[in-house]
Amino acid sequence: MAVSPLALVHEGGTTRIWLGATALTDAASEVALWLAGRRVFVISSAAVRELHREALEGLMGTAAEVVELNVADGENAKTMSTVERLAREMVVAGGKRDSRVITLGGGTVSDVGGFAAGCFLRGIEYGQVPTTLLAQVDASIGGKTGVNLPEAKNSVGLFHQPRWVVSDARFLSTLPARELRQAMFEVVKVGILADPVLFELVESSLADLLTAAPETLARAVERAVSVKVAMVAADEREGDRRRLLNLGHTLGHALETVVGHGRLRHGDAVGHGMLFATTLAEARGLASEDADRIRALLGRLGMAQLPSLKMAPILEAIRRDKKARESGLAWVLPLAIGRAEIADISELTVEKHLASFLKDCLE
Repeated sequence: MAVSPLALVHEGGTTRIWLGATALTDAASEVALWLAGRRVFVISSAAVRELHREALEGLMGTAAEVVELNVADGENAKTMSTVERLAREMVVAGGKRDSRVITLGGGTVSDVGGFAAGCFLRGIEYGQVPTTLLAQVDASIGGKTGVNLPEAKNSVGLFHQPRWVVSDARFLSTLPARELRQAMFEVVKVGILADPVLFELVESSLADLLTAAPETLARAVERAVSVKVAMVAADEREGDRRRLLNLGHTLGHALETVVGHGRLRHGDAVGHGMLFATTLAEARGLASEDADRIRALLGRLGMAQLPSLKMAPILEAIRRDKKARESGLAWVLPLAIGRAEIADISELTVEKHLASFLKDCLE
C-alpha cells in the first residue's frame, strides 16, 4: 500500500516529501507527470550515480531527454565556480525555463544543485533524491541552497524550494558507519531543540541507528523530518523560529571555516558546536541533568578531536556567520531536552567560555 507523502506548504506552493522503504515506488507516478516531455538535468557525483542508476531510471521514463551533470563529492565542491560550470553546461545542452533538475546524492549535491536550479534562467523547478542520512533529515528539507566562500560557509545562496523530495530508506543501507555517525549529530540536534522522544530514541537505540537498522532508522528520519517541516512551514525564510535549527551551527560553521572546508566533517563540527551551546546554556540555568545527558550522547557519537586553534580567527568567523544581523549574533541554546531558545550573549561572555572550551578539547 502506497504511503502518503508529507506536505511542506510554503510561499511558492507545496513540496511533497516521500519517506520510507517504498518512497521511490510511492512517488513514481507523480514524478512521471512532472517530468513528462521535459529535458531533465540530473546533478550527481559519478560514484553516486553509478551506485543508484537503476533506482533513478525507474523515475525517468517519461522525460524527453536526460542530461547528466557531475559534481564532486565533499564540501570542496560547494563553490561559485561549480555553479557557473553547471549553468554553462545547462545552456549548452539546451536548458529552458520549463526544463527540470533532479539532484541525486548527499548534502553537497543538494546545496549546489538546488542553488544552480534557483539561479538558472532566474529559477527552474527541481526535485531531490537524497541518498545520505544527513541529506534526508537536513539538506533536502526547507529550500536552503548555497555554496561556501573561503571566508565563511554557506555565505552565498538563496531559498529555492524543491517541488518534491524522495527519501528512500533503501539508499541508507549502502552508507558506511562513519556517514551515519556524521548525520546522527543533526538527528540529535532536532531531539535537543524540539523532540525529547527522538532524543530518547537515539539514546536507547544508537547502536541500531549506526548500523542502519531499517525500522529504527525510519522512525528517526520521520520524526526529524516532521520537526523540520513544521518549523519551515511556520518560518520559511528564517526570520524567527526556524533559526532554532541552527543549534550547534554558529560555532560549528566557524570551526569548519577555520580548520578548512572538508578537513573537519560537518557532523563533528556541529557536535562541538552543540557541546559549546550546552556550556553557554548551563551558565544560564540549563539543568545539569539535561546538560549531562546531552554531553553523554554526543560523547557516544565520538566527535573528531579539534586541532590546536587560536581564538581570534574563530571569533572573526563567528562574526561573519550568515545568520548574523547588524545588531549582532544570537545563539541557539537548549532550555531543556526538547526545548530551545534564541539568546543574545555578549561577545565578552562568548570569548570567556570559548577559551576554556578550546583548552578542554585538547586535553
